[in-house]
Amino acid sequence: MVSISLCMIVKNEEAVLARCLETVKDIVDEINIVDTGSTDRTVEIAKEYTDRVFFFEWIGNFAAARNESFKYATKEYILYLDADDVLLEEDQRKLKELKEILDPAVDSVSMYYDAGTDEFGNVTLRYRRNRLVKRAKNYMWKGDCHQYLDVFGNIINSEISVTHKKIKHSVGRNLNIYQNKIDRGDIFSPRDYFYYGNELRENGHHEKAIEAYNENIALKEGWIEDKVYACVNKADCYRFLGDMENELRSLHQSFEFSKIPRAEACSRIGYIYQRKREYKSAIFWYGLAAQLIPENSKWSFSYPAYYTWYPHLQMCVCYYNMGDFQKSYEHNEEARKYRPQDPRIIHNKSLLEDKLGIKPELEISSNE
Repeated sequence: MVSISLCMIVKNEEAVLARCLETVKDIVDEINIVDTGSTDRTVEIAKEYTDRVFFFEWIGNFAAARNESFKYATKEYILYLDADDVLLEEDQRKLKELKEILDPAVDSVSMYYDAGTDEFGNVTLRYRRNRLVKRAKNYMWKGDCHQYLDVFGNIINSEISVTHKKIKHSVGRNLNIYQNKIDRGDIFSPRDYFYYGNELRENGHHEKAIEAYNENIALKEGWIEDKVYACVNKADCYRFLGDMENELRSLHQSFEFSKIPRAEACSRIGYIYQRKREYKSAIFWYGLAAQLIPENSKWSFSYPAYYTWYPHLQMCVCYYNMGDFQKSYEHNEEARKYRPQDPRIIHNKSLLEDKLGIKPELEISSNE
């Protein structure tokens, strides 16, 4: 059996730290917590779980803080988590099993990061990260913001998920880090432009976000997956700005990089035609999205809703508006498989059963 050091960086995490540690304390062999300036009970809570609590002055660089936390590890492998992450019971079991059987020749184990879930427990955003790494390899974190672990060697993919359960959002924090990079005159990498665009978009600066995404796309260097989602996210910015022509153009541009259309793009194209009341075209694109299957081995972002319930719910609405209540009902039932308690889907079920001669009529409901 291999041994594991948990390494974390924290700051003012009193609301979530114990929740995180409770899910992993019986699996890891050592807990190292580096505090970067808490003013609440974070340190006190950390000391209830470990005497290995250390301090590091925050310098506006996540990679530096994470590298500091790795210095304190003494076991064979390092597992890192954020304070608002948890391991669900099934994933705790899987990690315990992995610990029993892991070949010490493995340098890194990737796990899913379920970065978002809906109110019904469905994963809304998932991607892979190198999560359990061999200490002897001395892997280093890179990047001021949206940092990454520079891993190489014998890497295996696991089916374990780390689930992010955020209860607060640090508004503007990451934007400030990027602004400091700009003020210093740092040269942005393609990855920097992509994540800077994301931060701008999430903070409502849509025109600036489009500029950052275009910088990413224009550079020949950079991860192709970032370019795919730069196009998709750029389309979302144009939708917010009311520019449907460039919204559609950006989604088509994503195909230049993905080669095979992604459901995230197809569903958005479907919604463009739905807004234009061109329902047959909308159904084509939603239908294509529903047929696509995300590749579990991919490390890029995946938004499962666009492959599952969302296109079916929207096809329900399109067929309803075309007067085909039977197909509308069938697609609502497909959506219901994934979200059986969704009030919109329950509402549609009652309405469509009425249209088919069962219950009184209500108003059709979609996701928008």
